[in-house]
Amino acid sequence: MVKKEIRLEGLDCANCAAKIEEDVNRLDHVSLARVNLITSTLSVEMEKDDFKSVLEDTRSIVKKHEPDVNVVYEDLEGGTEGQHSDRERKDSSSRKDPLLKEKISIELALAFFTIGFLIPGEQMKFVVYFISFMIAGYPVLKRAVTNIMRGEIFDENFLMSIATIGAFAIREYPEGAAVMIFYQVGELFQSIAVNHSRRSITNLLKIRPDYAVVLREGEEFRVDPKDVALDEVVVIRPGEKVPLDAVIIEGGTSVDTKVLTGESVPRDLAVGDEVLSGFINISGMIRVRVTRLFSESSVAKILRIVQEASANKAKTEQFITKFAKVYTPIVVLLAVMLSTLPPLVTGQPFSVWFYRALIFLVISCPCALVISIPLGFFGGIGAASKNGILVKGSNFLEALNDVGTVVFDKTGTLTEGTFTVTEVLTDMDKHEFMGIAALAEMNSSHPIARSVVLAYRGTPDASAIRDVKEIPGRGVSVTLANGDLIEAGNRRLVEADELGMRQSGSRIHVARNGSYLGTIIVSDSLKSNSRAAVAALGRRSIRTSMLTGDLRANAMEVAEALGIAETHYELMPEAKLTILESYLSTKSKTIFVGDGINDTPVLARADIGIAMGAMGSDAAIEAADIVIMDDEPMKLLTSFDIAAYTRKIVYQNIILAMGIKIAVMTLGALGYASMWQAVFADVGVAILAIINATRIMNRKYR
Repeated sequence: MVKKEIRLEGLDCANCAAKIEEDVNRLDHVSLARVNLITSTLSVEMEKDDFKSVLEDTRSIVKKHEPDVNVVYEDLEGGTEGQHSDRERKDSSSRKDPLLKEKISIELALAFFTIGFLIPGEQMKFVVYFISFMIAGYPVLKRAVTNIMRGEIFDENFLMSIATIGAFAIREYPEGAAVMIFYQVGELFQSIAVNHSRRSITNLLKIRPDYAVVLREGEEFRVDPKDVALDEVVVIRPGEKVPLDAVIIEGGTSVDTKVLTGESVPRDLAVGDEVLSGFINISGMIRVRVTRLFSESSVAKILRIVQEASANKAKTEQFITKFAKVYTPIVVLLAVMLSTLPPLVTGQPFSVWFYRALIFLVISCPCALVISIPLGFFGGIGAASKNGILVKGSNFLEALNDVGTVVFDKTGTLTEGTFTVTEVLTDMDKHEFMGIAALAEMNSSHPIARSVVLAYRGTPDASAIRDVKEIPGRGVSVTLANGDLIEAGNRRLVEADELGMRQSGSRIHVARNGSYLGTIIVSDSLKSNSRAAVAALGRRSIRTSMLTGDLRANAMEVAEALGIAETHYELMPEAKLTILESYLSTKSKTIFVGDGINDTPVLARADIGIAMGAMGSDAAIEAADIVIMDDEPMKLLTSFDIAAYTRKIVYQNIILAMGIKIAVMTLGALGYASMWQAVFADVGVAILAIINATRIMNRKYR
């Protein structure tokens, strides 16, 4: 399968984007085509690499629907292929206002329209109104004729063309010109709203760092972040973006994490702390050691998610797109019947009912519906992004409204995932005992092992170690230079009586040459708002459960502290998957929230998989449908609030648009509404729906 991405510069019409996507999907060799209105790109998947012909066909399709859109394909090896010349492309991209042409056309049309009211004489009025009509309506008329010649008759261009030409035919010149002018005003508002929503979301794309200052052989070099290797040292000065995920090795600073986490309070960092690409260094110069290549960094993941977000469309969006296709032909048929049948039955003049049919066509234009629904979901995805929640598609945002069960992983999800030694049980000198345990654990990368080494107030002598053997699921054994065998692990490795150990936590038993020396208890603390998050879910009548691989005692302690009624413990990944499937229901959605590699199958299988992005593994983030960037469980409730408000606004727009249209259609058919009222009702409802959709981005959430 070959996948290519084509830029569609200047595309801001949701209806046209849907038509382009549909037509490209019909092409031979194209398996899947998706238009991303947010990034103005067309992604094409093909069964074989016949891209040249697909690109040419795509240009023809785009030209048919949007003649002013520039089709550009950037081939890394062969340069850039564009619909226009490099000079034209440069002129297009350098324009300060991409909608300048449309604004000038509307202003000129309005100027001639105003003159038409002031000059005398029927013929002169016709000429002036016709000029006004053609200035505003030429693009619409051209698209209508082109589509008719291709056999695609029923769309909004056809509706407007028939309605306005009909008005001129019955000598309603001002109304014919006004319909076209105000239709274009509505289209302009649509373009402005799309560009606003696009800017709100693509502002996230600006978090991509432009450069990294790498320290090589004592000298600083400014390079592309993609050219930085693992373990290289990068210098980050105040005001600069953190270019790659790394660990601080020198200096300390405060960083602005808002673009990733949505949190406005700066975070203080010191040597040993992790910094993520996309953070902004505020105060001090630091040197960091790179831990991930740019392609796997936090900022790269976010960019991929944001760019792909509009590909997964909500059911409401899909329904409205299909509805518009059926709706338009039905409206045209009803208008024809309205103009012909009543005169035959009542004997009234044909012109009276023809005028009413024109009113019917004007108000029936589906633009308000077609644009306001995607805008609403764009707003929801953008609002989530501003709050540190990355949603991979409007279908997942919509699904959050129907959640009945939330299943949590424990470690790193409800707990901090950082372990500390809480108790040492031994008859030996504790410092000597911890030194022996640290010798065993210093060679393990496990977080529990690291906590033991950190708790030892000293430096283990690595030269004393001759051989290390890590035993999966049990622990580690170390042979020292003097022949001693040190073992540290659970009861399956070291025999110990745990009955008298009342404190909960993970237990590391230590033995030397087969003799038990003592036990270290390591605990993980709850996240500060885990309890509040679980309680809030309960108030919403959402069922909660916890699946963990941890021991029964540890799992039950966390469950009781948080108020989770149903808990499953000591689970392997396949067991988690089996239990999750028992929760899946056709009536409501099931969420799984996790962060580890072992959570990947469960995240993928859940109706909605939510990954903790800061501590989460790459695999978990890739498998999830939603990513919470700051790992806070309460952000789950924030995502519910955003989803609920988005649905509310979308439904308001549907009811508003359909309600006003049906009312004016009825009044027009009965002779109580004029074409002027139809024009203002059509444009007005479109503008109101657009303004209503923008409220989603501007609202403050918990």
